Amino acid sequence: MKIKRLLSIALVAIFIIILFIFGTRQMKKLQKADSQSELITLAENFEERDNLKEARAAYQKLVNDFPNSPLVSEWQKKFEELNIRLLFSPVITEKSVVYEIEPGDSLTKIAKKFNTTAELIQRSNNLKDNKIFAGRKIKVYNRPFSILVDKSQNSLILKSDEEIIKTYVVSTGANNATPTGNFKIINKLTNPTWFKDGTAIPSESPENILGTRWLGFDIASYGIHGTNDPASIGRNITQGCVRMANENVEELYIIVPVGTEVAIVE
Repeated sequence: MKIKRLLSIALVAIFIIILFIFGTRQMKKLQKADSQSELITLAENFEERDNLKEARAAYQKLVNDFPNSPLVSEWQKKFEELNIRLLFSPVITEKSVVYEIEPGDSLTKIAKKFNTTAELIQRSNNLKDNKIFAGRKIKVYNRPFSILVDKSQNSLILKSDEEIIKTYVVSTGANNATPTGNFKIINKLTNPTWFKDGTAIPSESPENILGTRWLGFDIASYGIHGTNDPASIGRNITQGCVRMANENVEELYIIVPVGTEVAIVE
């Protein structure tokens, strides 16, 4: 049994070394590329092969080296899509660590330890449920997130260590109803009930405007939520909250923990 285990460990080590050598060669190839066409070809090839880190680096280089290209917004979108794919994958990046599960651990306990979410740990390790076992090694994201809402652009920017992870189109308040300033997310709810004029409107009701998720601020009655009217996204139309498409707020809900800082600017 010991021999089999040693062989298994040796094979894993060899595989990791091969991946490292391959990745190093790919990155050197990327660094040498200096033409737009060459970088585009590399980016597309990396993406087709699911070399997510290399593809992201290629699109970032395109954005940085050719900022006046008519394709720059398309490259930026690709870069942000790859950020999310990497975040939700088992691929270890500079913003994540490998953690060995200890006896007595739970996803919630690990999430609190690293100031992340149990949902993100589960998603990024392809776990079917919240059952975990001591001794297993998992990926844990260990950098803080922050959110910037720009009312003039109706945009919500998710950041980590001041790096843009993804930009979302949102709706903000009519008649400048969305407050500006620095806030924190203090609660998170799935399928929230909406309270209107003292009446509780359940999540399944078509009259419930909150959509599928709620991320509440430390200012009463304000937060980020989904919508029952996706056509309203991108407009100054809310009563003061930040409104997102349901699929986007569900994605954000997985990523950001309670305590995440939110800055709202004019």
